[in-house]
Amino acid sequence: MEGVNHSTYVTRFVLLGLSAHPKLEKSFFVLILVMYLVILLGNGILIVVTIYDTHLHTPMYFFLGNLSFLDVCYTSSSVPLILDSFLTPQKTISFSGCTVQMFLSFAMGATECVLLSMMAFDRYVAICNPLRYPIIMSKAAYVPMAMGSWIAGAVNSVVQTSLAMQLPFCGDNVINHFTCEILAVLKLACADIITNVISMVVANMIFLVMPVLFIFVSYVFIISTILRIPSSEGKRKAFSTCSAHLTVVIIFYGTILFMYTKPKSKDSFGADKQQIADKLISLFYGVVTPMLNPLIYSLRNKDVKTAVKNMLTQKFFTE
Repeated sequence: MEGVNHSTYVTRFVLLGLSAHPKLEKSFFVLILVMYLVILLGNGILIVVTIYDTHLHTPMYFFLGNLSFLDVCYTSSSVPLILDSFLTPQKTISFSGCTVQMFLSFAMGATECVLLSMMAFDRYVAICNPLRYPIIMSKAAYVPMAMGSWIAGAVNSVVQTSLAMQLPFCGDNVINHFTCEILAVLKLACADIITNVISMVVANMIFLVMPVLFIFVSYVFIISTILRIPSSEGKRKAFSTCSAHLTVVIIFYGTILFMYTKPKSKDSFGADKQQIADKLISLFYGVVTPMLNPLIYSLRNKDVKTAVKNMLTQKFFTE
């Protein structure tokens, strides 16, 4: 940009959050802290049991362990920063800190989209082609599938974060959000962001639309196969093996759909209330889904409940 003094470029960002509502900050601090501790405990237990219980050394539980670890990483990339902002009057973050936080959030979000589609494929093979399941979903297949999910998420995050953070930020440094959310950050750039917009549209097609279509097609075949099972008991058992994953998918993508398709308010007062609502919805999206995942998989899965019970019993008697 011509005529811009590079010495005025920002080195720190101010995270607005709920600064205008200090009473809400105290209430939400307690609520988010409790939810974060539940996330760490629930997902931590799932990670431990999927590693140490040999009965859970299968592709489905390997993916579940990855999902739990991912949820811990995703929330840990933003929740501590949010909790600190609720207590600190000066809610600032360095440029490098903002970059790291944005990278981790992007990487975890994209990885989860791909990982959920890999889990859908696992359920498709298990139900639609059970005789070949051990061959198709061998360790040589499901480990690279999980690794590919992480690598794809990291690559996408590197691209999006580098494109965003190489922009000049020479004016306002106030981010109207709890964290370095990319759309809120891009609004502060004093340069053309068309490249960023195009890149994000392409990424959304790859990491949101394509996984959703893949999951949808997988479940069309799964449901079709289940309906052809003659006995009702057989149908119930078959559906129970994928019901937890389907519930997680509906919550995950349903929340995203709600966030980006709800109508916008046109009057200024309503717009201000909507900004607060949008931030709170985004905040709870980042903690509710990771908190529910271990509950869904443990409450609806006998193998996980048995493994947790055995682990706790063993720990009790060894002490």
